Amino acid sequence: MTYILAIDQGTTSSRAIVFDADMRVSAVAQEEFPQHFPQSGWVEHDPEDLLATTLSTCRAAIDKAGITAQDIAAIGITNQRETTVVWDKTTGKPVYNAIVWQDRRTAEFCGILKQGGHEPEITAKTGLLADPYFSGTKVAWILNHVDGARKRAEAGELLFGTVDSYLIWHLTGGAVHATDATNASRTMLYNIIDGAWDADLCAMIQVPETMLPDVRNSADDFGSTTLFGGDIPIMGVAGDQQAATVGQACFTPGMMKSTYGTGCFALLNTGDTPVPSQNRLLTTIAYQLDGKPTYALEGSIFIAGAVVQWLRDGLGIIKDARETQALAEAADTAQQLYMVPAFTGLGAPYWDAECRGAIYGLTRASGPADFARAALESVGYQTRDLLEAMRGDWDGSGETVLRVDGGMTASAWTMQFLADITGAPVDRPTLPETTALGAAWLAGMRAGVYPDMEGFAANWARDTRFDPAMSHDTADAKYAGWKDAVRRTLTT
Repeated sequence: MTYILAIDQGTTSSRAIVFDADMRVSAVAQEEFPQHFPQSGWVEHDPEDLLATTLSTCRAAIDKAGITAQDIAAIGITNQRETTVVWDKTTGKPVYNAIVWQDRRTAEFCGILKQGGHEPEITAKTGLLADPYFSGTKVAWILNHVDGARKRAEAGELLFGTVDSYLIWHLTGGAVHATDATNASRTMLYNIIDGAWDADLCAMIQVPETMLPDVRNSADDFGSTTLFGGDIPIMGVAGDQQAATVGQACFTPGMMKSTYGTGCFALLNTGDTPVPSQNRLLTTIAYQLDGKPTYALEGSIFIAGAVVQWLRDGLGIIKDARETQALAEAADTAQQLYMVPAFTGLGAPYWDAECRGAIYGLTRASGPADFARAALESVGYQTRDLLEAMRGDWDGSGETVLRVDGGMTASAWTMQFLADITGAPVDRPTLPETTALGAAWLAGMRAGVYPDMEGFAANWARDTRFDPAMSHDTADAKYAGWKDAVRRTLTT
């Protein structure tokens, strides 16, 4: 029993990765599933698609690795955070589609909370803002809009969970309704200081406490599953961005990771002290081991890799994401386009749920290459927004080094621009599967297969470092243009 199975349930696909005793990838299986957009600003998944693709990819990865359930010591789960599922306690059937973290339908309710003066209490207890991004208002929306749902929830017939909880419930045959502290910290219902669900917040947001899962450590006992041909314990759980923080071995206060997937998420480890942000960042739990939370400052960008998907699916100017690098290199350097990809509003540090995307600087000569460069540059500009805010909140000293992961890091052009515009070295690891690796390490460490934190950190290896090559004056001038474009886009 020397293998670990990592489940990485993401926003656009589900993946399963088998890691061996040396934390090397033995097999990978991945499957996309449909995205549903019922209205502008609404994003949904069918929860049964999430479950079905998770199960099928796990079976495929186990088969590819040439192993059986008896060879697997434990399962680790990492998941798209904040995405909200409400299901029947008896049948396991969802009462409504999963409302995805990108969804903005509860903006009006969040506005009411702000107008009522509740945001300071929410922030003090959860480290979050009153924003549609988080799970709590999504739960309330389902209860208020699905016939009979609120009455059933109050009668104890319905359960709520982020995707990890939904998967755990089904993997264990309904025996375990649990989550970990990192996922709980993203609900707007969990007090990250007290380490418990908050009754006052539940009452404020109108979510019955009977729906809520048990909150456990990130490396803990989450029951076991027999769905893959034998009994396998589930021993690690963390939201995807926290799992990537673990996978990047950012265990020391001041270390920072940035993940470039559908969105972009940067986390700065602040140790055992939660740091309140003065710059509209989030205070969150990076991981929790042995009952002790480690905190982080987080900046969330809603659209990163998704802007490349839009070039492909919305505009049709590329057929494959890899084409963007060559296009960006061919762009007219005399033009300076700014693409503000606020397709579902802007996240940190702006938090404007109502603004929408815009492109500035268009001329008759603007073409696909210029659009591609502006799209890739938007990721660098947004990361600098986060880094500037973190530098304002965090009083740690020393050079900031970004440890990066996610699909966009394959683009050397994008990573070099990121280093140039932030003025910070960018380190890309040897193993790109850092999110799944984080979940695997949590489970494997708990199972006694993998080394402790110090041993794991010592094994982290860098593939490439991108050092800043652009002059500070040029970078600052380009960034000033970005700030002006954002100012023109914001509604507040």
